[in-house]
Amino acid sequence: MTPEDVVARAARDGVRLVRFLYVDPSGVIRGKNVHTDRLAGKLREGVGLTRAQNAVNVLENMVDIEGMAPVGEIRIVPDPDTYSALPWVRATASVICDQLDHDGEDWGGCTRSFLKRAIALAAERGVILKASFENEFYLAREVDGRMVPFGNGPVYSSAGMDRAADVMLDITDALTAQGIEVEQAINEYGPGQQEIAVRYRDALAAADQQVKLRDTVRGVAENGHGLIASFAPKPWADGIGSGAHIHFSLWSADGATNLLYDGGAGPDRLLSSLGRAFVAGVMDHLPALVALTCPSFNSYERLAPDAWAGSTVSWGLDNRECTVRVASSFWGREAESTNVELKACDPSCNPYLALGGLLLAGLDGMERRLEPPEPATKNPARMTAEEQALCGIRPLPGSLREALANLQADPVLYGGLGDLLARSVVAVRANEAEVLEAMSPDAARDVFFRVF
Repeated sequence: MTPEDVVARAARDGVRLVRFLYVDPSGVIRGKNVHTDRLAGKLREGVGLTRAQNAVNVLENMVDIEGMAPVGEIRIVPDPDTYSALPWVRATASVICDQLDHDGEDWGGCTRSFLKRAIALAAERGVILKASFENEFYLAREVDGRMVPFGNGPVYSSAGMDRAADVMLDITDALTAQGIEVEQAINEYGPGQQEIAVRYRDALAAADQQVKLRDTVRGVAENGHGLIASFAPKPWADGIGSGAHIHFSLWSADGATNLLYDGGAGPDRLLSSLGRAFVAGVMDHLPALVALTCPSFNSYERLAPDAWAGSTVSWGLDNRECTVRVASSFWGREAESTNVELKACDPSCNPYLALGGLLLAGLDGMERRLEPPEPATKNPARMTAEEQALCGIRPLPGSLREALANLQADPVLYGGLGDLLARSVVAVRANEAEVLEAMSPDAARDVFFRVF
């Protein structure tokens, strides 16, 4: 689409306000409204934004970061292809933006530009990443200041589907209206917990799609049903956490061939040699990568054994306790459907940082021609020490601080982010950890329930 196309579509849709959205280093979706009277010009020149806005964390604290002081402006400039009218609010649409300097280039703090750089690096190696985020979230009502689950029922049950049917139908209709292909919508294990799986896209579109999905679920639940939809990684101490598992595959430059597929069949087949090297790279960098895929203080309550969340550096074939799972393919679509799932990812992540980090980790494995250890055939937590050693199993970080330290010590990921973005990610999250460590666990969880 061109800027002219966006202006014409907004007029046809009866839109008066267009949200210029971006995702900051803390993972919060933010933006500014532009009236359609000014839309044509702003689509080209963008909207002014103080550099300091990217130093704000989930607690709305402005963190002191060199290069992100409240002096100087950048521009949030829309990608016209991301335009969509918002079904849950009248006369409003949104576009997703890059953050650019006055010369039209990345100013060093743009997370979407980071993913674009990783995509370009993959293209140099003849590889396209396609991906989708598989999101879990909770529906709740606030009663006397307390969050009460809504639509509870046994997991995958028709009763559970019935109790949340109206809101889930409205959510999936709103996603479909924005061009997002919904594959599954189910009730999950937690009380009031739901899951939505959507069709995979090229990496940048997949990250944009994740932004739209989070906004849509929250907006429809709140505006249409008076509910709170929370993507918090671990909203209740005694409840199962919510993930945003990344399903990904690698394709040839022309998009015609799934490079993960080895041409075999059956659940016991292994990945192609390229796929194995990519997985090995992901595993090698996992202790640092989780700082981008499980990036919040609340994330590390979720990463526990027996929670199907991934708590170890591990991989396996359809092993849902492994952090990296090679999913079994579907009959008649073996080549297309071969994919790998990264379970250690949750919805508090900035999707551009998560996918960009995943790409850099896997590409490093390809570059070094790494070979993964033996795949785990059991729950890693229940394997003997000898079995764990054979499969290269070791614990993932147990806290946000540990993950951030690993990120800073990882030259591929920390260096790949670039100086300003890397420092901002660490600074905003370290401040988050410092403040929330001083709060009660319940109060800290409540922060994420409301923000995400």
